[in-house]
Amino acid sequence: MKKRKIAAIGLVVLLISGVSVAYVASPTIHEGQVGEAPELGRAGPFPIGTNVQQFALDNRTEITGWGAVTGNLKETERALSVRFWYPAKAASGKPTQYKHVMRPPGKDPVALSSQGMALSDAEALTDAKYPLVLMSHGFGGWDTQFSNLAEHIASQGYIVASINHADKPIENAASFFLSFGNVLVDRTLDQRQILSMIIDKAQSETPAYAAQIDTDNIALVGYSMGGYGAIASAGAAYDFANDPMTNIPDDAQERMISATQKPLPIKALVTFAPWGGQPDSRVWNAENLAKIKVPALIVSGNQDDVVNFEEGVKWLYDKMTGSDRYMLVYREARHNIVGNHFDLDPDTAFTTAEFLKEPVWRSDRLNSINQHFVTAFLDMTLKGESDKASYLTVPTENSNDSAWPIGFGEQLNGKTAGAEQPDHWPGFQRRWAVGLELYHRTPDQ
Repeated sequence: MKKRKIAAIGLVVLLISGVSVAYVASPTIHEGQVGEAPELGRAGPFPIGTNVQQFALDNRTEITGWGAVTGNLKETERALSVRFWYPAKAASGKPTQYKHVMRPPGKDPVALSSQGMALSDAEALTDAKYPLVLMSHGFGGWDTQFSNLAEHIASQGYIVASINHADKPIENAASFFLSFGNVLVDRTLDQRQILSMIIDKAQSETPAYAAQIDTDNIALVGYSMGGYGAIASAGAAYDFANDPMTNIPDDAQERMISATQKPLPIKALVTFAPWGGQPDSRVWNAENLAKIKVPALIVSGNQDDVVNFEEGVKWLYDKMTGSDRYMLVYREARHNIVGNHFDLDPDTAFTTAEFLKEPVWRSDRLNSINQHFVTAFLDMTLKGESDKASYLTVPTENSNDSAWPIGFGEQLNGKTAGAEQPDHWPGFQRRWAVGLELYHRTPDQ
């Protein structure tokens, strides 16, 4: 017994000695930033300002209840607001808090707020031109639902414009179909008119940040129905042979066909959980999807039961054969893979949580990963930073297969993988690249 005890003590001493020799603690990584965020998921160097502009879109139509029956459209002028974020001069002040009231059908209104880092109406930087990123939310969403992503992009040296599409409120089944019908018509038309008017503002140099827009380098980002509009805006004209597109009034179809004859002048496309590829309501054919020529990043959950990942999103990715495209997949995620984190009261109706949150993934984790990959993709496609392609060139399609050997007891303290770790997903911490898949296809592939 005595020999065993001595041996155990000796083993402990040996282990402690080994650890003391092998223990290597790197200095604090990214001081002041969220430690678990991947490398490009941390805020950039630019202070940012934010501002809201109003836009009047003429020559537009509206499907009313009576119009849905008769097929006649109401001629209207569509008034929308757009929230901008832009690189600003350093200034003191209270950062913006973004507020919104959700009104779930048949439920009490839910007040939501998200703390931002931008300063309202901060003075714009005027020392350089910055690429423009136009953002388009999903059905029933709003302009600041993804303010975290918008602020992050702006902090990296971009001007971001997020459309508030003002979808019609839903009170019952009839109003749902009426609202959704207008969304089918409005999304790409909104994106097209708003972008054209922003370019006009840039040329007139009003307001000051608009003068800094590099109109030769523009990206379009869309979530869900925003992605549906963005795919058409990027060059894939709609196919009206199937439901629900066949139910759109003829006059509205003609306007949509006319508008989508040419793609928007964009250089990059990002879609989160895009709607419209699923077989039961497919709105494109393969021939039209192949006409998209700009690089694309598609992000989706592999359990998305709203847009049908297996037969919808993957089909879109497969058929966009004219595009140099990437597909980032969150395993065990459903539809809400992008958007701010909101703290909800325990008594809040479940329909609200179901609209905003994921069953498995934390919102902040999704956000930081989205920010990482979107930054790499935009820097590569809009700024011409070819080195950022390394973050999209992963050694294994399944992130769980990443490998990063370390010495016994070695502590990395948040270090992210670089060229010295060729078998690990670039920009991710050791053991932290899990639950993800990333695919890449070149044109004609």
